[in-house]
Amino acid sequence: MPPRALLLFALLAPTSLWADTLTIPVGQQGAAHIPLPVRGDSQQAVLERFGLADQEHRPVGQPPITRWDYRDFSVYFESGRVINSVIHHQPRNPVSIPTKESP
Repeated sequence: MPPRALLLFALLAPTSLWADTLTIPVGQQGAAHIPLPVRGDSQQAVLERFGLADQEHRPVGQPPITRWDYRDFSVYFESGRVINSVIHHQPRNPVSIPTKESP
């Protein structure tokens, strides 16, 4: 190995030693206490249990997938049945945006 390449390797190799690894167990990634619709539930069952969604998106793709957004989660439907429910990300320390105050 040429001396320059050896020097470059010696300078860059230790940088990986300074890196931190962040590991979040799957059960702690979201608010696990939020009840969610389960796979196979009908749209009617979701409507009866959780009420009207805050926003209903039109079907897209083939087969058509519909999404209902609630405050804390979204529900995805195919052929009128739940295929997935996803909890929305909630930052632990929300960033506040300063607002202009009136004089």
